[in-house]
Amino acid sequence: MNMDGEPGVRFLEATAEVESLVWDGDELLDVVGGGRRWGADGVERPSSFIHDFPFDRGLVSPSGRFTVVYAERGIEALVLEGDQLIRELERDDDNAGEFDYPVAVGVLRDGREVLVHCPEQYGVLEIEDLETGERLTRGERHPRDVFHSRLAVSPDGRHLLSAGWLWHPYGIVEVFDLDDALTNSAVLDGRGVLPADGGIEDEVVSACWLDGDRLAIATAVFGAYDGKERRQLGVWSLAEGRWLARSAVDFTLGTLIARGDTVVALHGHPRLVDLATGAVVDEWPDVEVSQREGSYGATHVPTPVAALHSDGTRLALAQPDGIAIIDLPAR
Repeated sequence: MNMDGEPGVRFLEATAEVESLVWDGDELLDVVGGGRRWGADGVERPSSFIHDFPFDRGLVSPSGRFTVVYAERGIEALVLEGDQLIRELERDDDNAGEFDYPVAVGVLRDGREVLVHCPEQYGVLEIEDLETGERLTRGERHPRDVFHSRLAVSPDGRHLLSAGWLWHPYGIVEVFDLDDALTNSAVLDGRGVLPADGGIEDEVVSACWLDGDRLAIATAVFGAYDGKERRQLGVWSLAEGRWLARSAVDFTLGTLIARGDTVVALHGHPRLVDLATGAVVDEWPDVEVSQREGSYGATHVPTPVAALHSDGTRLALAQPDGIAIIDLPAR
């Protein structure tokens, strides 16, 4: 792969497909690849172990102590501490091949690291202590017929995001109060804290946390008369219960990664987008990413594998035969 035409882009070679990425200081780690890593010198160090299952995605807990590896369209997952297996996980297999594995790791406001997933039913969110596996959600449940997916715990540990779908199919976004859910688990079976109107009723393509209060939400809707797809990118405030900004965009947004008051939109190639205006601040057309929208359908189009450095200056993206690292413009 030739990156000569892209200023501010470096390429690291990989001996095998890169299926997960996380920054560990200035090194990149592929937890699905058994812990192989690339140092600041760009040289790949081999993995310490091999998984028995065909996993293709991975998460790292906020402390860095635990990892979860799973198959994006499969039913199996593992919780690991280093190279030691803590426990095996499974999700409900109903239509599992049609949408992304619903799983997230995060830290609650009391400091406990937790796992959120749907082990028994696709519409039933469960919260567990990440280390011990203790089920923290208890009691009678009354789930709606919603497919939870693309789960994310807010940075302050107060809320849970689900960017899943309904059987139309139709992408939706829901946010749940985790403090309330640990007191009354049936809270997770309701519609959450977002209002039923206000614009979020448009089909949701993707969403991500910007901070403990704000969400970036990408929506798309087909016109009733002209059949054209209208795409919008907005910022929703939980505290104010309204859009802080919302703009029409003329490109497909795909997966979103938060970066301050901008997002990286991953569809075809990376774009850095201003959240106040929807304008593209910068883009890298020679860096390839999949053309994936939403959490369902398109089994042959995987979610892009990407990792933003904690200081917001570098974005790493898995490529067909390695890793592209983009030096992002100053904020």
